[in-house]
Amino acid sequence: MQTSDIPARAAAIELLLLDVDGVLTDGRVVYADDGRELKFFHVRDGSGLKLWRAAGKRAAIVSGRDSRAVERRAAELGIAPVLQGRDDKLRAFDEVLALTGVAPEQVCAIGDDLPDVPVLRRCGLAVAVADACPEARAVAHYVTAVPGGHGAVRDLIEWLLKVQGRWAELTTRYTNT
Repeated sequence: MQTSDIPARAAAIELLLLDVDGVLTDGRVVYADDGRELKFFHVRDGSGLKLWRAAGKRAAIVSGRDSRAVERRAAELGIAPVLQGRDDKLRAFDEVLALTGVAPEQVCAIGDDLPDVPVLRRCGLAVAVADACPEARAVAHYVTAVPGGHGAVRDLIEWLLKVQGRWAELTTRYTNT
């Protein structure tokens, strides 16, 4: 992979395409006694996504599983579209492009496992979480410093906004007190 084009790729990004299990969560699936599925989201990913939206950027979710918790978290963070239960993530990627009008080179996809690899190969900027499978890390332009579910999305957003020259402007209200 050529690393010299990574800043240019990062500069073009307008939409984050997020996987859920293993990216926004640590990948564990927890079932309560009453059958409900529980997911644990990291608050720093949420604050990062709010900064991303404050920069005028968008985010979408493509997940292989269905979960009401994902719908709720996406609604809280203004993420749309949210495509769940999608085994063919490349087809879902094409659907996100059609729904948003964004070109593939304007999409940064972040994943952790084999079903994410076709999308990582096709998007403008491919990102793998630190604990992603070797195949996902091998095609990634950037690998987060932390594993999925532990602020990996925030790590990505901070890196992207710094590359795009927007981080300082978006965080000044917190840092200049």
